[in-house]
Amino acid sequence: MTTYKELLKQREALEAQISDARQRELSDAVTRVRGLIEEFGLTAADVFPPARGRGVSSAKGGKVAAKYRDPATGATWTGRGKAPKWIADQDRTQFAI
Repeated sequence: MTTYKELLKQREALEAQISDARQRELSDAVTRVRGLIEEFGLTAADVFPPARGRGVSSAKGGKVAAKYRDPATGATWTGRGKAPKWIADQDRTQFAI
């Protein structure tokens, strides 16, 4: 049976081997990729096209034009959310802008 210290030394040796193997394979992969890029004349845009749908929507959080105006006070409402008291339970066509 191996001791705790021996196991730690084995782990350190394995981690060093793993790191070395990763560096070798990474270097080989980069060399192959560079060769393919050169062979086919690829650009960064060819390999990494712009992402779609990740940007912030321009409509999100934007201001909306008012659709209704209270003739008595001049207050306006966009028609979104809870209706204000001055237009609630009334025909909205008479308040349309």
